[in-house]
Amino acid sequence: MIKVTRLAVSLVFGSGLLLAQTAEPPKYTGPGSCASPSCHGGVQVRTDTSVQQNEYSTWVVKDKHAHAFAVLTNPVATRMAKILGPDKLGSVKAEAAPKCLACHALSPADPERARTFDSTDGVSCESCHGPASNWLGPHTTKGWTHERSIAAGMRDLRDPVRRAENCLTCHLGTADKAVDHEMIAAGHPDLYFELASFTAAMPRHWREHAADDRTKEDPFADVRMLVAGQAVQLREQLQRVARNAQGNSWPEFADLDCFACHHSLTNAENSWRQELGYAGRKAGNPPWNLSRYAVLRQIVNEMDREGGRRLETEIDKLYAIMSAGNQDRNQAAAQARATSDVAGRLAQQISAGSFDQARTQRLLQAIARDGDHISRQGERAAEQATMALQSLYIAYASQARANNDTQIRAALKALFQQVENPSAYNAPKFAEQMRALSQVLP
Repeated sequence: MIKVTRLAVSLVFGSGLLLAQTAEPPKYTGPGSCASPSCHGGVQVRTDTSVQQNEYSTWVVKDKHAHAFAVLTNPVATRMAKILGPDKLGSVKAEAAPKCLACHALSPADPERARTFDSTDGVSCESCHGPASNWLGPHTTKGWTHERSIAAGMRDLRDPVRRAENCLTCHLGTADKAVDHEMIAAGHPDLYFELASFTAAMPRHWREHAADDRTKEDPFADVRMLVAGQAVQLREQLQRVARNAQGNSWPEFADLDCFACHHSLTNAENSWRQELGYAGRKAGNPPWNLSRYAVLRQIVNEMDREGGRRLETEIDKLYAIMSAGNQDRNQAAAQARATSDVAGRLAQQISAGSFDQARTQRLLQAIARDGDHISRQGERAAEQATMALQSLYIAYASQARANNDTQIRAALKALFQQVENPSAYNAPKFAEQMRALSQVLP
C-alpha cells in the first residue's frame, strides 16, 4: 500500500474518477525557473493579471536579497572569516561557510536541490516562498488557486504572522542561524528588524489585498504588518534567550543592549546615562535589549489592555533576571519561555484585529508620546520607534493628507537623524524630538 499524505496528493477530476498520486519530495528549483517574461520576468507591471508578472525582474535588479551571496566575498566578510576561523564558520572562506550561507544564500541539502538550482543566486524566490517543484508547473494552469499552491508546499506569506516568522529566521535567527556576540565582535552587524519598514525598502513586488476581499488592496496592510512584526519578533527574541540560556556560552552578550557599553564616552558631568540613572539594575550591569518590546508595549495597550498588562508583568520579571550581574540561566530560560507564550498568543490575536485610520492615528500619537520611556531603553528601541512611526504615518497619510504634512515629515526626518550614529545616541535629545513630533501629529 502506498502511503499518501495531504501535501502529497494531487486531485484530478475528469471522467468521474479521483486519482491520488504520491508527489516527489519538494525540491528547490532556483529563481531562473520564475524568470520567463510570460511568468514573473516581465519588465513592466501587468494590471490585467492576478500578479504583477515583473517579480523576478524587480528582485534581480532592485532587491538587496539578490546580492546577499556576493556580500560574502567583500573585504569585511573576508576579514571576518579570518578572525573567526574554520572552527566557528566551518570554512576558511565566508562564501563557502555553512554558517554564512544559511542566511546569505538559499543553501538546502543536496537531495533537496533540483538540477537547475544554484546557491550563488543569493536569497531568492524560494527563500521566502518555499521549494517550488511541486507547485511550479501547476500554479500556471487555468483555475489553479493560491490555496492549492499552499497545499502543495508554498508558504503562506499572506498571513502577516507567518511572513514575519519567515523573515525573522535570518533577521533575528533560529537555533541553526545565530549571530552571537563573537560574530558581532568580528564585524557582523547587530541584527535588528521592523517588518513594515523592511518590506517597504525591498522594494515591494506584490499587491497587499484586503483579507475579506481579494479584489481590493488593503490601505492599512503596513499597519497590520507592523503590528504582527513587532509581536512576532519579541516572541522569537524570547525563544532565542531561552536557547542561549541553555547553551555553551552564557551570558550571551548579543541578547543585551550593545550600546550600553559601546558608545562614545564623555566627561561624567556631561553623561546623560549617569544623569538618568539605572532603573531596574545596578550601575555597570548591561541591560537586556528591550527594543523589541518598546513599540509593542503601546500597540498591545491599544488593542488588548489586559493582555498588555500580562505581557508587561512577564517582561519586567525577565528584565530583572537578564540585567542582573550574575544571571541564573535556568531561571532566565524558564521565564523567557513563559513570556514567549504570552507574546505568541498576542501576536495571533492582534494581527487579526481591525485597522483603520482612527486606530492608526491613535497608535501614532501613543508611540510619539511615549518618547521619554522609549528613549531610556537605548538606541535600538529608539530606532524601532522611528521606523514604526514612519510606517504608521505613511499609512495614515495615504488616506488623508494632513494639512501640515511637510512639517510632520520634517519631524520624522529629524527623528531618523537621532539614530544615524548609534554610539553617539543621546536619549534626552531623542525624547525631545519625539515630543516635537507628537505636537505636530494629527
